[in-house]
Amino acid sequence: MQLSTKHLLGIKHLSPQDISLILSTAGQFKEVLQRSVKKVPSLRDVTIVNLFYENSTRTRISFELAEKRLSADTINFTASASSVSKGETLLDTVNNILSMKVDMVVMRHSASGAPHFLAKHIPAAIINAGDGINEHPTQALLDAFSIQEKLGSLEGKRIVLVGDIMHSRVALSNIYLLNKMGAEVMVAGPPTLIPKYISEALNVKVEYNLEKALQWCDVANVLRIQLERQNQVLFSSLREYNLAYGVSRRLLDGLKKEILIMHPGPINRGVEIDSDVADSNQSIILQQVENGVAVRMAALYLLAGKKTDQ
Repeated sequence: MQLSTKHLLGIKHLSPQDISLILSTAGQFKEVLQRSVKKVPSLRDVTIVNLFYENSTRTRISFELAEKRLSADTINFTASASSVSKGETLLDTVNNILSMKVDMVVMRHSASGAPHFLAKHIPAAIINAGDGINEHPTQALLDAFSIQEKLGSLEGKRIVLVGDIMHSRVALSNIYLLNKMGAEVMVAGPPTLIPKYISEALNVKVEYNLEKALQWCDVANVLRIQLERQNQVLFSSLREYNLAYGVSRRLLDGLKKEILIMHPGPINRGVEIDSDVADSNQSIILQQVENGVAVRMAALYLLAGKKTDQ
């Protein structure tokens, strides 16, 4: 089987079959990562450029590691240390890189739609590693893989996304994916951080009471407060936010069941989640990080045109 698309620009553009294929391929690569020799020659002679216009630690390292595990040739490009700081345009930058015969571009950009713009203008395969407040498809895929690994499937499961929904590309990609795979989705947080009409537009439930949301769900994916993307005051203080919407041990102990706790990172400990929750047995945050490499290996492998034998 092959993907129905040449690029991974967002979950919005993937079919449920594409998502299933990436997740099942990731399962095979996770087995590879458990071996003593973790490297496979699958993408030997494929050249990939990591084009990061925005700061990133986990996503960039995860992609770099995935590429090395697949034996690809990689070029790491950071905007702050390049001619971009001298005024070079995005298209000029990429055309210069492509003249070096690059096959794939992994791109993070602060402007929503930047990877889509590139995909229209250059022949290389593009993977969106996060664009503005639009999408972050590989994060949603690794979140789905992590849930599936723990609960067996996504269909019929209840997942709540807690926190700054308004500014979160992770939230949007997760909502698209979970809806396509038959899960029930809820968003929870202060009214100022949840877009109006999201319920009708994206087929999600909305809950402003965190305790009720946690009582409803099987999985809580706790999102970071994106202070750097907020251009106005949307809640009184981080302390007030933590009191009303921070996921605490006390809250979890008061539930009639045990739920899974996730977080895409980086964690603001003591703000959206308390340390004794993030580090608890209910948390699968570190498994998410581990699964990120396998999922990104799968995406790179499939977008390079490699067929699976399924």
